[in-house]
Amino acid sequence: MITLGIDVGSITAKAALVKDGKLLSTAVIITGYNARNAGESVFGKILSEAGIERSEIGGIVATGYGRNSVTFAGKSITEITCHAAGAHFLNPAVRSVIDIGGQDSKAIVMDEAGKVRDFAMNDKCAAGTGRFLEVMARALEVDINDFGKMSLEADNPARISSLCTVFAESEVISLIAKGEKRKNIIAGIHESIGSRVAAMAGRLGLTSPVMMTGGVAKNIGVVKALEGKTGKPIEVSEMAQLTGAIGAALIAMTL
Repeated sequence: MITLGIDVGSITAKAALVKDGKLLSTAVIITGYNARNAGESVFGKILSEAGIERSEIGGIVATGYGRNSVTFAGKSITEITCHAAGAHFLNPAVRSVIDIGGQDSKAIVMDEAGKVRDFAMNDKCAAGTGRFLEVMARALEVDINDFGKMSLEADNPARISSLCTVFAESEVISLIAKGEKRKNIIAGIHESIGSRVAAMAGRLGLTSPVMMTGGVAKNIGVVKALEGKTGKPIEVSEMAQLTGAIGAALIAMTL
């Protein structure tokens, strides 16, 4: 049976096709203004690229920020459950997940079957999320895709003390005015995110091995900051951004 997982996030929409427990195809698009349209668009994109008709899909599960807008899905399931399932698929040894998405961050502890044992979540503040990084990238006039590499070149990471995106942006602007190097400011931003997320994960109690999922996992600077703050090595899969969609497709097999 072929099943589909759709993860509509605040920044990107992802889709994954699974057949009998094996990953067939994936797709990613920008979510844009309309989450419902994004779900339809990423669905059409993955079907076209995989050469599969809608009638061949045996089950669909939606997850993510915009999961309830995917009206053609058979069921919507929280991204916590889906990221745990997806991480277990990518590496069955993983016991904890740190997921930093566009508008929230989560820490998840799983059992040996990939089921959620406990979790902690920050969805009340943009600090420590992908959106926070986007705001900082605009303030620094740097392509967000260059953040990770630039931060690794820092010689003295700047201190960003505010836990609020608005005030942190003001701090960054002040640092720019003082002539602080961009790479040091970016490293400081990553350290700030690492501290915030590590504190949340610490209250939960991470169990190794730890995997980082979500689009921010592509930022090596954030990964290194988290490793430093948690004291644990963090695994990042090439499929990090697609973990939720993969987990949704796998769960669809069981419904």
